[in-house]
Amino acid sequence: MLKTINDEIKQAMRDKEKLRLQTLRSLVNDFKNAGIDKRGKEGLTEEVNSPAEFLTDDEMIKIVQSAAKSRRESIEQYVAGGRQDLADVEQAELDILSEFLPKQLDDAELESIVKAAIAETGASSMADMGGVMKIAQVQIAGRADGKRVSGVVRQLLG
Repeated sequence: MLKTINDEIKQAMRDKEKLRLQTLRSLVNDFKNAGIDKRGKEGLTEEVNSPAEFLTDDEMIKIVQSAAKSRRESIEQYVAGGRQDLADVEQAELDILSEFLPKQLDDAELESIVKAAIAETGASSMADMGGVMKIAQVQIAGRADGKRVSGVVRQLLG
């Protein structure tokens, strides 16, 4: 994933796409920071070109998801505050980040995974939501936003 993003940065520089370049550089910076943290926690002393090399693709996907979630929250706040111009910029950044996320589940796929999790746990009320979410999140693995998943779980259990 890191190589792909670095290639995209080079292309954005060639195409003079400022917003894309800024967004991707920010993402690589997030990878580097996470790599430094991981390296410190694991006590690794190897010399590498980039601390991001210590991250797996799954860890990088989680970082991209976190950045995307941050953009979604900002969009909500900007729209609520009447700043559509800033919301549009955040939406453009979110669109760029979405290119690096796994394909999102559609409603029917998400509902079938949640139904299977409910059957597996034997859940019958909202009190069992935590167990259902735990099992469903493992199967969903970043292919749906947590809010969306909890909404479907609430709908099916409520």
